[in-house]
Amino acid sequence: MIEKAPPAASPSGTSTDTAPADSTPVGARPAGAPPGPGSRHTHLLVAAPGERARKLRSTMWLWLCGLSAVVVLIPLLSIFVYVVQKGAAGLSLSFFTELPKPVGETGGGMGNAVVGTLTLIAIASAIGLPVGILSGVYIAEVGRGKVADLVRFFAEVLSGVPSITVGVFVYALLVVPMKQFSAFAGGVSLAIIMIPTVTRTTEELLRMVPSHLREASLALGVPMWRTSLFVVLRTAAPGIATGVMLSVARIAGETAPLLFTAFNNRFMSTRLDQPIASLPVQILTYSTSPYEDWQQQAWTGALVLVVVILMLNVLARLGARSRIGAKR
Repeated sequence: MIEKAPPAASPSGTSTDTAPADSTPVGARPAGAPPGPGSRHTHLLVAAPGERARKLRSTMWLWLCGLSAVVVLIPLLSIFVYVVQKGAAGLSLSFFTELPKPVGETGGGMGNAVVGTLTLIAIASAIGLPVGILSGVYIAEVGRGKVADLVRFFAEVLSGVPSITVGVFVYALLVVPMKQFSAFAGGVSLAIIMIPTVTRTTEELLRMVPSHLREASLALGVPMWRTSLFVVLRTAAPGIATGVMLSVARIAGETAPLLFTAFNNRFMSTRLDQPIASLPVQILTYSTSPYEDWQQQAWTGALVLVVVILMLNVLARLGARSRIGAKR
């Protein structure tokens, strides 16, 4: 029989025999045991330092933003609801068709003011839209250097000028030489207020048109002026229409410049060389009167004006949204 040799001893006197195959190394996790606190998998389950504070700050700022939005909406909704409550009682067909009654008589309407407001907006659009759009085309497509910078600077400054200052300027420019108030003078004052908005909107939207459209048109031999008017301007037309509606919504409620230019008229008038009525001025006149019937008509006129401006803004938003959707 052959005897098995004993295991060799290490220099320190201990045995060097290997551990059994099923033994677990020191410090190792047994199979099936959950990960320990020092495992490399625990960072997926335990929050990093400062995570709770970060989530708290995020939630706090989210609530503050929501509260700010509510604070912005409360005055707008309060004004709209209050105007509806006050003005809805006076809504009728006669309000839009009849003329104002003499002092002391009840009834009547603001038909002359509705027609006058539409006339003034038409005059202002006929003057302001071509000037504003062509100015925007010049700045974006043609103008370079100091001239374009000067036009852009004056457009920005003009947009911040108070409307009553514009009214005084047109009063000295047109009313005094003509020796009378007129619808034309009122339309000019509103056009001056409209031009900066249309100019800046047109410029920004033309700059957003892809350059390859211009290059393709010029490569086909199309002149630069035709490319700007029939390719670039046509592409940006939906966005420009949105800016036009916003500018119309702004001038529809202007009162101060009309006091110095168009003044007012208690009769139906569409002549450009005569004073003309308008909803803002009529509302101002009736709201400061001592007669309850006139005050009621003032609230109804304010409701009509608010609804018109709201509709124009909604149409502008829908136009901008449809334009973005078409791009996608």
